[in-house]
Amino acid sequence: MTNLLLNIDAGTIDWSRAQFALTAIYHWLFVPLTLGLAVIMGIAETCYYRTGKQFWKDTAKFWQKLFGINFAMGVATGIILEFEFGTNWSNYSWFVGDIFGAPLAVEGIVAFFMESTFVAVMFFGWKKVSRGFHLASTWLTGLGATISAWWILVANAWMQCPVGCEFNPDTMRNEMVSFAEVALSPFAVSKFCHTVTSAWIVGAVFVVAVSSWYLLKKRETKMAVESIKIGAVVGLVASVLAAATGHKAAQDVGVAQPMKLAAMEALYNGGTDQGLTAIAWVNPFCQPDYENLDEAPLRIAMPNALSFMATNDIHGYVPGVNDILNGYTTPDGRVEPSIDEKIERGKMAITALAEYRKAKAEGADEATLNTQLTTLKENMKYFGYGYIKDKSEVVPFIPINFWTFRIMVGLGCLFILFFGAICLLAFRIPLLSVITRRLMAAIGLLPETEADVYDITRLPAWHYWVAVALVPLAYIASESGWLVAEFGRQPWTIQDMLPTWVAVSDLHSSSVMLTFFLFLILFTSMLAVEINIMLKQISKGPDASEQSIDNQ
Repeated sequence: MTNLLLNIDAGTIDWSRAQFALTAIYHWLFVPLTLGLAVIMGIAETCYYRTGKQFWKDTAKFWQKLFGINFAMGVATGIILEFEFGTNWSNYSWFVGDIFGAPLAVEGIVAFFMESTFVAVMFFGWKKVSRGFHLASTWLTGLGATISAWWILVANAWMQCPVGCEFNPDTMRNEMVSFAEVALSPFAVSKFCHTVTSAWIVGAVFVVAVSSWYLLKKRETKMAVESIKIGAVVGLVASVLAAATGHKAAQDVGVAQPMKLAAMEALYNGGTDQGLTAIAWVNPFCQPDYENLDEAPLRIAMPNALSFMATNDIHGYVPGVNDILNGYTTPDGRVEPSIDEKIERGKMAITALAEYRKAKAEGADEATLNTQLTTLKENMKYFGYGYIKDKSEVVPFIPINFWTFRIMVGLGCLFILFFGAICLLAFRIPLLSVITRRLMAAIGLLPETEADVYDITRLPAWHYWVAVALVPLAYIASESGWLVAEFGRQPWTIQDMLPTWVAVSDLHSSSVMLTFFLFLILFTSMLAVEINIMLKQISKGPDASEQSIDNQ
């Protein structure tokens, strides 16, 4: 690690990052729908278990079919994603494999096998097991997928906020000292809660959209109405929970990754009583001149909201980009070194490690070894900074973080309003629905003659098209959250410990470039196939044997 991989071709680094990003983005197109549909189909089958009505059984089977199609595609891309840690990021895997590999192993042994077992019962056990056992299998399939997400997110959270580990200078590896700290770190818990609730939103939007399409075509009316009710409630609850867990996640980011928070806000110079930027002009195509700007141009902010979001105190201190680069002192007296100082201390750690290993190989006495070990331990916190050549390298690309964060939050607010309105209409709450529809009529969104009608099956066509149009927006919001998480921690593969250019495999850039385009073709084909199969299944609707749905 003292001088390993510092001469890697820059193209290899860029193409390796691009390939991993490609795989992760495509994989995340499948995962949230899997997690979201798992809840919907579980609720539908619970209704069947409680009522014994064929209608609910047919409804559950329909959503399970769409779940199965999406589930298969997600597994395929997920396997490739895990293999890339060994092919493209072998130095990373070698350096922290003892830690990072543990949650992935648990995910494969426990969660994946749990999913694989019960998904078979769910699809093929309708006539072979009792209703109670089948219901349990359906929920356990969804639980398995959620547990799988837990362990994957634990691994990712550890990269963002490494805990429960110590560096062993003799093995040149980071080794786990507390599995509980890794598995139950506050960063991992908040990340899991926010990610899973956001996935439920995607599933809820999808269900409402498909059901709205049926209402538009005047097909499968009862199934569509009942599914909209389930989707709207799940979506509204998930949207509110995503907002709450997002607040907690932002606080964790402020502690573990203050530079990411500063980039999300385009906060160049921080301090106390910081406002949350609603909008500002940040050029999406180039890094702003943060060193010479007090704040982003045309900034409109909510007073003190950022301080509250980051610290739960409206007067809390939030450092900006320049504060982090140049060092700062918090109001409570905590001193944070400048990046230049961290770079020097990181170099001291690298040098101490090299000298320790050299001295040990030459059979030096314990006093000499302990001197080097002491220097290493004192500066190990900044080990990764020793590979940073210029302090500007620790500033992520601000425009991507700034705009994707606003897209995520803005669409999250839209979904709260959307699901709230759908709940009013779907559950036929007379007073609130009539008030809502009269207001819509007053501003021209509904004909006056329909102002007192609150039957969700009789809405104007554009209402249903709006629901369908929200499907891509749900995916954009979900992907935007991941872009913030991953772009915001650059240049770190492991926060403050391992930059990307030290983690990459020693490959020729042309090899990575070739596989990038092969994966691009493969994943795009898989996505096209899935969309085609899903659309055909939706167009077909429930099987012919299940057409009693509207008559139950």
